[in-house]
Amino acid sequence: MKQLSSIVKGVTSILDKLAGLCIFSVMLLIVANIILRTVFNQPILGTYELVGFLTAMGVALALGYCAFQEGHIAVSFIIERFPHNVQSITATFVNATSLMLWTAAVWSLGKFGYSMKMKGLVSPSAEIPVYPFIYLVAFGLLGLCLVLLVKFLISLREVLGGGSAKKVTR
Repeated sequence: MKQLSSIVKGVTSILDKLAGLCIFSVMLLIVANIILRTVFNQPILGTYELVGFLTAMGVALALGYCAFQEGHIAVSFIIERFPHNVQSITATFVNATSLMLWTAAVWSLGKFGYSMKMKGLVSPSAEIPVYPFIYLVAFGLLGLCLVLLVKFLISLREVLGGGSAKKVTR
């Protein structure tokens, strides 16, 4: 389990770095667009669309690493009051449900991206194909699914084994 956890950490870390690159690109694009618009009266065509695409990719690619680091908000003040075995069962149920939901989202995005590819959908002003961005968002969510799978397996082992399993280590 530790080896799987370290592989998932490595994959999500790479995705997180790509997310940072997307957000950095958004900043560069906006600054360049402002400078070109004010100085040369020549804005970058499709800036609004590219900012939207890059932001969506940045968020989706960063979700897995955030979940691995447990950087999300968790409301657990009620669950903490229950016995440890109830907490483990609840964690297993929540992780399994989350995994199924996000796996369905990845599958739907994959089908949607393929549909957009077949239709030849492009962005309105810059005429950039939309499907690569949809696929990249799905790929980022796949990283989240990997984290949820590891968390599910850890919580399931804890429930079945009756012992206390270690959390995903950072």
